[in-house]
Amino acid sequence: MILSFTKKLMKKIILGLLLVVVNFVSAQERIVPLKYGDMESWTVRYIKESNLLGGKIKTLYILGPTDTIDCIKGNKPYTFAGNTIWGISNAYANVMGVAKGANTTQPERRGNGWCARLDTRMETVRVLGMLDIRVAIAGTLFLGAVIEPVRSANDPYGSIDMGIPFTQKPKAIMLDLKARVSEKRVVTKALGVGVSTIEGHDEPEVYIYLQKRWEDKDGNIYAKRIGTARQRFPKSIPEWQNDHRINIHYGDITKRSDFKKYQGLFPDGGEFKAKNSKGQMVYIREVDWGTSEDVPTHVILMISAGCYPAFHGALGNALWVDNVRFIY
Repeated sequence: MILSFTKKLMKKIILGLLLVVVNFVSAQERIVPLKYGDMESWTVRYIKESNLLGGKIKTLYILGPTDTIDCIKGNKPYTFAGNTIWGISNAYANVMGVAKGANTTQPERRGNGWCARLDTRMETVRVLGMLDIRVAIAGTLFLGAVIEPVRSANDPYGSIDMGIPFTQKPKAIMLDLKARVSEKRVVTKALGVGVSTIEGHDEPEVYIYLQKRWEDKDGNIYAKRIGTARQRFPKSIPEWQNDHRINIHYGDITKRSDFKKYQGLFPDGGEFKAKNSKGQMVYIREVDWGTSEDVPTHVILMISAGCYPAFHGALGNALWVDNVRFIY
């Protein structure tokens, strides 16, 4: 009887100590919001499309300082660097003198505040019934900059300076989200001229790549992957999922049991570019995995309504996000 009572008492003491340890560890975590990651501040832009396209005024949004940019004196390319850390799929394009605006990411009301809504939709350019260009665009927010005006659709990453300088090593990313995801295994492929479909399942995703970059004498940019977090959402999430956490794993993750091919090094992980010290846009060449002891120089963070390459997507898919934070 006494022995049984003693065992129960010891079990309670051990459980109590474990709770104290867990609470202590949790208390040590530090949550740091990303600038403008609360989605409460947006720059509103007005772009006048060319008369050949109908001359309409199109509204574009940038996640950044609260501001309004009109087009009374002409369309103005936006300078992302220095104004905001966030790039966006919305862009002002001017191809051979034809001005066009694309808008697939925008603020949306959430309670008394705002969130970001990212849609996958078709953008169309028709000129006097003679030219019909259609591209599928997935709404996206990312850390980096768009170099405007976009001059060509042939190189979708040629106008994106991907990633920002970053030397910290967070444990995870946390954000609020919900999603609408088609169950159909059909992906629209619209690269400009002609539209087709392929078999596949397009899914919203969030990912982080921490890189250690360097540049050679010829201006080529190389990188080692220091940290990785990448999650796709295969099913709809109809209600807000607050404080969703995605852990960042450091070093070579290919031996992990949960490793997916799309989490690997470029090009499987994407074909991105960055501006070198000469002001040229060059590919970021990921050559190897770093170690958990390495310190990153840059971070790539991508939040997207789709996981396929540029100009592919499941039309109608959408991702809502809010309150983007790092956990340390």
